[in-house]
Amino acid sequence: MRSTAGSTARTGTMTAPERDGRIRRFGRSQRLVHRSTGWLMLLCLVTATCLYLGPVAQLVGRRHLVVTVHEWSGILLPAPFLLGLLSAEFRADLRRLNRFAEYDRQWLRAARRRLPSPQDRPAGKFNAGQKLYAGWIAGAVLVMMSTGLLMWFVGLLPFISRTSAIFVHDVLAWVITVVLIGHMRKAYADPEARLGMRTGYVSRSWADRNHSRWLPKSGRHVG
Repeated sequence: MRSTAGSTARTGTMTAPERDGRIRRFGRSQRLVHRSTGWLMLLCLVTATCLYLGPVAQLVGRRHLVVTVHEWSGILLPAPFLLGLLSAEFRADLRRLNRFAEYDRQWLRAARRRLPSPQDRPAGKFNAGQKLYAGWIAGAVLVMMSTGLLMWFVGLLPFISRTSAIFVHDVLAWVITVVLIGHMRKAYADPEARLGMRTGYVSRSWADRNHSRWLPKSGRHVG
């Protein structure tokens, strides 16, 4: 029998073993996917800045090389995700990210009302904001890849003008930049979350406080 909505584990199972009083939050596969995707995304944005802003382009030079790096870093963006699918732990996290429970709606209501207390924002392994961000960034990457390919191979879809593809690509690039800055600010404000992504382990107190529906005190794994 499954546990509550948003669960990916059977009731009564523990999928986050402890080590020295700390809880295992991420395995190597999740951390590698996150890290490699982040570096590829950063490479895309840095090279885009070199191509888009004239003063930076003049400072860097070597435009052909920058274009090549930008194109291939964009093409390779889905690669970490696709390789991550080989990992059962990564697939389990994808199922968690893809499910919205009632407490996720409560989290969103509290966020809209700007209620900062963790008691007002219950969450499983991932909170509602992280789930929305993951879905949005995945969709944005697909759109960026599609418009990038249309710009690269002009004759791919002749009924879509290259100008339209460039416009969507540029506007979405700016939106992604703003969203990523917000994502990094959130990460900077939570050292324990960064530690979990860097080492794979977080403190039990942090998990109970910020992700109360992930590891309830009963020991059941909820989601």
